Amino acid sequence: MADYFWKKDVLGFDERRDIIIPGNSTQTLDFCTEHFIALAENAIKKRGFFHVALSGGSTPTALFKRLSAPENRPRVRWEQVKLFWSDERAVPPSSLESNYHMAMQAGFSTLPLKAEHVFRMRAEENIEQNALAYEKLIEKEVPNHSFDLLMLGMGEDGHTASLFPKTHALHATDRLVVANFVPQKNTWRMTLTFDCINSASEIAVYVLGKGKKEMLKHILTSPYNPDHLPAQRIGTPAHKALWIADQEALPEYPF
Repeated sequence: MADYFWKKDVLGFDERRDIIIPGNSTQTLDFCTEHFIALAENAIKKRGFFHVALSGGSTPTALFKRLSAPENRPRVRWEQVKLFWSDERAVPPSSLESNYHMAMQAGFSTLPLKAEHVFRMRAEENIEQNALAYEKLIEKEVPNHSFDLLMLGMGEDGHTASLFPKTHALHATDRLVVANFVPQKNTWRMTLTFDCINSASEIAVYVLGKGKKEMLKHILTSPYNPDHLPAQRIGTPAHKALWIADQEALPEYPF
């Protein structure tokens, strides 16, 4: 494994999860930017491509804007980046609610990405059929279906990607991508499964802001119950998850 710049600051939480607290929100976004760039550089150097699954949400939006800024865009060989998504809403790509649309509007549409390397989730119709198609796409394009970086967030209800509490996708086996009906929102979502998430070489979970403080502590310290707290299931001993939190989200660590 590469000797990355952040390793010395990582706090080991348990056999499946590490934590890093870079500082305030600005310092944490600075870290997230450097983390993405370092992983991209290493993957391209080793294998020729950087396979990344993007997340939706406010923190990834801010990160995408930074990566697309003039000072950072030359630091990644974007023509050798393959973009995927960790989940998507059942909306067209032009919708403001679309995770694909969000990434493109945040600056990725301005990057020299190859069109054939941008793989959006087609969740707006035939979602179950298209989930199977996206799974086959990952099997074809991503070596060993192991992403170089899989980006995630955590909702205030403990969900991650579109793996919501008490939904059937939490129990998907032998699948990389599924359609998931979310009764809490009365809608369908397309999402990567835990099998896919936990196969990634690097799993980053971004948790910023005091609004996430209570749930983050709950995820880390409550008895293991991923049916109610899906984000507890992120990470394995072989593929540890890196929880990236700012000082507002995790001000009392170590507990």
